Amino acid sequence: MKKIAQIRNIGIVAHIDAGKTTVTERVLFYTGRSHKIGEVHDGEAVMDWMPDEQERGITITSAVTTCRWQNCDIQIIDTPGHVDFTIEVERSLRVLDGAVGVFCAVGGVEPQSETVWHQADDYLVPKIAFVNKMDRVGADYFRAIEMMKERLNANPLVLQLPVGTEDSFRGVVDLISMRQLIWETDRHDMPFKTEEIDPDLRETAEAYREKLIETVAEADDTIMEAYLEEAEIKTSELLSAIRKATIGLKLVPVLCGSALKNKGIQPLLDAVVQFLPSPLEAPPIQGRRPDGSGKLSFEAREKGPTVALIFKVSMIEGRKLSYVRVYSGKLKAGSEIYNPARNKTEKISRILKMHANKRERIDEAGPGTIVGVVGLKDSATGETLCDKDNPVLLEQMKFTKPVISVSIEPKTHDDQEKFPQVIEKLMAEDPTLHVKQDEDTGQTILSGMGELHLEVVISRMRREYNTGVNVGKPQVVYRETVAKQASGHAVFDREVAGQRHFAEVELSVSPLARGEGVSFKSEASGEMIPPEFLEAVEKGVMEALEYGELMGYPVADVEMVLTGGSYRESLGSELAYRVAGSMACREALSYAEPYLLEPIMEVEVFVPEAFMGDVIGDLNARGGKIESIAAKGDNQIISAIAPLSKMFGYSTALRSATQGRGTFTMKFSHFDRI
Repeated sequence: MKKIAQIRNIGIVAHIDAGKTTVTERVLFYTGRSHKIGEVHDGEAVMDWMPDEQERGITITSAVTTCRWQNCDIQIIDTPGHVDFTIEVERSLRVLDGAVGVFCAVGGVEPQSETVWHQADDYLVPKIAFVNKMDRVGADYFRAIEMMKERLNANPLVLQLPVGTEDSFRGVVDLISMRQLIWETDRHDMPFKTEEIDPDLRETAEAYREKLIETVAEADDTIMEAYLEEAEIKTSELLSAIRKATIGLKLVPVLCGSALKNKGIQPLLDAVVQFLPSPLEAPPIQGRRPDGSGKLSFEAREKGPTVALIFKVSMIEGRKLSYVRVYSGKLKAGSEIYNPARNKTEKISRILKMHANKRERIDEAGPGTIVGVVGLKDSATGETLCDKDNPVLLEQMKFTKPVISVSIEPKTHDDQEKFPQVIEKLMAEDPTLHVKQDEDTGQTILSGMGELHLEVVISRMRREYNTGVNVGKPQVVYRETVAKQASGHAVFDREVAGQRHFAEVELSVSPLARGEGVSFKSEASGEMIPPEFLEAVEKGVMEALEYGELMGYPVADVEMVLTGGSYRESLGSELAYRVAGSMACREALSYAEPYLLEPIMEVEVFVPEAFMGDVIGDLNARGGKIESIAAKGDNQIISAIAPLSKMFGYSTALRSATQGRGTFTMKFSHFDRI
């Protein structure tokens, strides 16, 4: 039990470029996990190991590592900050017990910080805030704290005050010990000094110390009692109360520093150990029986039934590596494990302790650990691993639907052969990536969360899998229909393969209401056309409707009626009636004033009120029609319909118009006249 109590599972989450990876690199250095600090701008960060991450200077995939501080094992997941890779944050938060939100002292609470913070709220993850980049021009610690209150509905608890600002930032005042910590140089190998608070900061520090105790007292009865009685509050009692309130999601401790200048990291590590929960303090994981007969709850116990969740799948050097969080019991290398979602038993061939892309083999993994597992052939992201005698299904992970598509095709014959396997591997890794074959155009359509997401996927296809692809915009598939009723007549009288065939068919075409599809019926008597040939006529008509008269698109929303025709004994045949039906259909369509229908999409845009005017203006310019506007918290939900042809590139346009704070979903609604 003591061992489990010394585990901290944390994620580093924030907006792109707030300094998450820089913070993680310092954490690894000061805990002795790495002996050299890798810088993001040099492309040498340990946690950004993919070539695409090093080139672009951003985190694309969440990386797992473990380090040790104050006798605690801290398992860290460094997550991406770009909205296109939000799935990496979502699935990491699903298995974490705590999170460190990194905020830029200049930018404050930026849009993606909002998104990931609310994702953490959804999973009830306790959080610490670290205001980074205190050395930058324009840094404003207190403004960042106010933005946390306004935008995140958080209850920040200020534990530190900055000593100096911008280029004169040199340390912090610790409001719990009432001492100041000073880093005299930017050198990473120089320890900080603990000293008396500067006289000019003493008054401010005492005021904030008083505020800190007031805030904790509101969340903790013991501290409230001592506060009202004006009794002395011991440091141990204060730390215990802050820990309890943080784990109970009542408070968010706030610290500050400058990761790039190596200031403030050691106190942040102390705060992680002091205030974030161990797996024993996290709520027991909830599951249900596979037959739906009842709910189950599992505490972090080594001797309990085995319960683990696969939260991510990676293909490293062509081999499948499953990232697993163990909640109860143990996973052992060489043992068998049951996957109730697929009703399959899998073999665990190896268990790996992860350090970004480096791996260390271990024999077993107990409750609270996050490990890599090799050997799971069929299991996928979001699936549960358990004992066959005690089957359980943990809550499934939810994945966002893709919003943007491109068409892709292999470049060469060799690429064509590799293409299906490469796509399969990429989709196994990334549940937000969708691939489908468009039956109408024959194109392979690749859909993802944004243009950068698809760029990275295509780059990986070329670089990792050596598969060349051509990329283009997907073609919008239109439909054709008719404006009025019209008739068509055709006679087929021809000799085919030494035998004469005859058929005469008369048809009428009428428009139907939008979305009713295509129907066929016969009003011709059996003397005109024998019943055995009706199916052949219908087949011919349906074949003709696949290619309209206007531009060759499929015909929709029409009723075809067989009104008459004629039959000659011994000359009538299925071939003749099929061809005649097709010819009569084409003639009828050409007289019925055909026109084009385009796909109309249902669009739902979530946007802060300040940007609503710009978003509505942009939708109107794209031919969209606003159907409703509703308020949800600080955001407005705009429901609209818009033509698909005008919605390409909308995700980028929306982000530009809303400083990255707007999101949208889009699905097919109906076809309508252009």
